[in-house]
Amino acid sequence: MKISEIFYSVQGEGSLVGIPSVFVRTSGCNLRCRWCDTPYTSWEPTGEEMSVSSIVSKVLSFKSAKHVVLTGGEPMIATELPELTRILHEHSYHITIETAGTVDAELNADLMSISPKLANSTPDEKSGWESKHEDRRLKVEVIRSLMRRGDFQFKFVVSSAAELPEIQFLLSSLGEVPPHKVLLMPEARSIEEMTVKQEVLQELCKEHGYRYCDRLHLRLYGNTPGT
Repeated sequence: MKISEIFYSVQGEGSLVGIPSVFVRTSGCNLRCRWCDTPYTSWEPTGEEMSVSSIVSKVLSFKSAKHVVLTGGEPMIATELPELTRILHEHSYHITIETAGTVDAELNADLMSISPKLANSTPDEKSGWESKHEDRRLKVEVIRSLMRRGDFQFKFVVSSAAELPEIQFLLSSLGEVPPHKVLLMPEARSIEEMTVKQEVLQELCKEHGYRYCDRLHLRLYGNTPGT
């Protein structure tokens, strides 16, 4: 697997925010979000090839960790991911998989953290990725399948209240999705950007019963790798 970084930190987003976790960040992505905060795993993927056994060994080196987060990039495109999750499961780790929900696979997961990409993610035509990204960014049948893999949450990156109808249309197409499993997260790469958008998102959450998703890692470390 091509791995960008493996590090021990606290979960900064979602329902498990604040929990110490080992992050295994794969490199490579089938999308190209215009606001991607990890371009070194998508627009310009970097990293090193590591065997599954080497990855597991590195995870095990963090002796106090009980949670592992498999993220990216898009970890679901890695063919070795099912084997990695099987072995981590055998070591009794809680496994979270952070995914855009465009690729399915048989694997072990305790929490599928699904972040469907809204229209706000599509890059401009000059990037050369506009049509490919738009064709790939939303796969409803894949999302339905991932929801059956284990517990799940939906984490939407939101730029403005104008995107709420798009979110609600997707949720309605998926069937019964409890509101507390829907997290609205401000599209931001700095505390300043997050502060501008958080008030609007908090009001949307109060109105519709969704959860506001802060970005703790930005507050603690800023937008830097390895955090």
